[in-house]
This record gives sequence, C-alpha cells and structure tokens, in this order.
Amino acid sequence: MVAPLVAANAYAAVQAQATALSNAAAGAASGSAQAQAAGGPGFAEMLKSAYTDAVGASRNAEQLMTAQVQGKANLVDVVTAISSAETSLQTVIAVRDQVIAAYQQVMQMQI
Repeated sequence: MVAPLVAANAYAAVQAQATALSNAAAGAASGSAQAQAAGGPGFAEMLKSAYTDAVGASRNAEQLMTAQVQGKANLVDVVTAISSAETSLQTVIAVRDQVIAAYQQVMQMQI
C-alpha cells in the first residue's frame, strides 16, 4: 500500500518542477503571471506541463540522433539529450504511478 506521504511527496516534486518552469517563463508570458497571482497552476496543468516537457525532450533526442547519423551532431550532445529524455519519461511515469496509487487508496476508503 502506498502511504499518503509518498503521494504528497510526488505531488510536491511535480509542483516544484512546474513552479521552476513557470518562473523561467514568467518574463516571457503574461499568462504565467496571472497563474502565479491566482495561487499557481493547477494539478492538471502541472501534469500537462510535465508530459509536454517529456515529449519535447524525446523529440529533441530524436532530432539529434538523426543529425548524428548524418554527421552533423556531436555524440556527447546526443547522449545528453537521450539521458534527459529518459529522465523526463521516468518522472512522468513515477508521477502517474503515484496518482493511480492515490486514486486506488481513496477508492478503498470507507464512507
């Protein structure tokens, strides 16, 4: 059984990542400033952001692999991009697993 603390820690990690991303883009987009003023992004927005980042990292890795095959990219850059994509995917999978476990725990609660 998953402890509530584990689910809370997973949520806090995703929230910290989303806050860091929001802070980095705060100067470029006024929508981030509005979200910060309203109490920050919602959980669904954070999940969407994490998923979008994972997909973007995967696409970047694929582009660098193609460029490496063509002789236009450095092997170190390709390995770094693949590692980044793998880490992003593992993060999304871990958060998904924690959300599912938390949902199952809530469904097992007595009313």
